[in-house]
Amino acid sequence: MTRYLTTTALCLLGTSALADIRSDVLENYSNIAEAKYADSLSTARTLQSAVDTLIADPSEANLQSAKSAWLAARVPYQQTEVYRFGNAIVDDWEGKVNAWPLDEGLIDYVDASYGGPSDENELAVLNVIATPKFALSGKDVDATDITPALLEGALHEADGVEANVATGYHAIEFLLWGQDLNGTDHGAGARPWTDYAMGEACTGGHCDRRGAYLKAATELLVSDLEWMSAQWAEGGDARSTVMADNTAGIATILTGMGSLSYGEQAGERMRLGLMLNDPEEEHDCFSDNTHNSHYYDGLGVQNVYLGSYTRIDGSTVSGVSLSELVAATDPALDAEMQSKLSTTMRELGEIKTSAEAGFSYDQMLAAGNAAGEELVMGGVNALIDQTRSIERVVKALGASQIEIEGSDSLDNPGAVFE
Repeated sequence: MTRYLTTTALCLLGTSALADIRSDVLENYSNIAEAKYADSLSTARTLQSAVDTLIADPSEANLQSAKSAWLAARVPYQQTEVYRFGNAIVDDWEGKVNAWPLDEGLIDYVDASYGGPSDENELAVLNVIATPKFALSGKDVDATDITPALLEGALHEADGVEANVATGYHAIEFLLWGQDLNGTDHGAGARPWTDYAMGEACTGGHCDRRGAYLKAATELLVSDLEWMSAQWAEGGDARSTVMADNTAGIATILTGMGSLSYGEQAGERMRLGLMLNDPEEEHDCFSDNTHNSHYYDGLGVQNVYLGSYTRIDGSTVSGVSLSELVAATDPALDAEMQSKLSTTMRELGEIKTSAEAGFSYDQMLAAGNAAGEELVMGGVNALIDQTRSIERVVKALGASQIEIEGSDSLDNPGAVFE
C-alpha cells in the first residue's frame, strides 16, 4: 500500500524509516512510469486506428485526423523522457521510438534543395518507398514488402548512421506532414492527402508503398510501447531494477531529471538550434509541434519530482514524492527546487502560448529575431538553473555520484562551429 506522509511526519522519522520512504518514492516513481507509458500506448493505438482509416479511405479529413492523433500521442510520451538516462532499459530502447533529427530522404521523396548522398550518409536520399530493391552494406535488400521487420531490422540506423531514422514518432510525423520547406518562416509541412490516394489521383508516386510504410511504422510504434509498458508493470524488468536498491534508485531519478533538463533539452534541443539558427534542429520539425515537446518534457521533470501525474483521462497517479524526501532533509532546498521547476514551466509555457498564438518555434530560431531568442533563452536558462538545484539535491540526499549529460552548445560552444 502506498503511504502518503506530511513533511512534518517525515522529519520525525529515523534513518531506517527514511529508507522505507525512499522505497515508497521509488514505488510511486514506477507507478507514474507505468501510467505514462500506458497512456502513450493508448494514444498510439488511437493513432494507429486513424492511420488505418487514412490508408483505407484517403481524404483531407482523414489525413487531418491522423495528424491530430499524432499530436495527441506526443503529450504523454514526452512526459516519459525523464525516465531516460538513468534507466538503461529506457535509454537503450528510446532510439527506436523518438530518434531525431532524421535524413527523411531515406524514407520518401524530398525537395531538390535537400541535396543528395554525402560522405556522412550514402543513403540520405535512398527513398525506400520508391525503391523496392537496393544494396546496403554490400548486401542486396528486398524491400518489396514494407514490414515492421524491414524497418527495424534493415533500415533503422542503416550503415550505422544515426540520421537514418526509419522508425518511431518522427518517421510517422514526416509521413503525415512531409518536409517543412518554410525555413524560419511560419508554416509546417504540407503533404497532400493525395500522397495516399490510389490510381491517377496519387501524388508523389508509390502511394500504396507509402501507405504500407506508414502502417508498418505505426504498428511498430505500438508494439514498442507495449513492450516498454510491460517493463514498468508489476514484475517488469524496469520496475524491478529501480526498486532493487534504494540509493541507486534515487540516483536514477536524479540522473534522468538532470540530464533531460541540462544536456538534452536546454542544450541539444534548444540552445543548439538557436546557435545555428536552424529549424532542422527542431525536435518536431515537420509538424511545428516543438513548443509542445519542450513543454511536456519540462512537465515530465516536474511531475516526477512532485510525485504526481495527471493521466489523459483526467485521473491522477500520485504518492510519496522526491520532494517530500528532500524536504525531510532540507526544507529550504525543497522550496528552492519547487520554485525552479515552476519558473521553468512558466518559461516553457510562454514559448508554448506564443507559438499557439502564431509566433512559431521556427521563427523564434531565426537569426536576428530578438523576441524569439529571448523566449528560447528564457527556457534554456531556467532549465540550466533548475539543474544546479538538482545537483544540490543529489548532495543533500547523499545519492551515489551521478553523471549529468552535457552538450557542446552549453559546455563548449566553440566546438559547435568546428
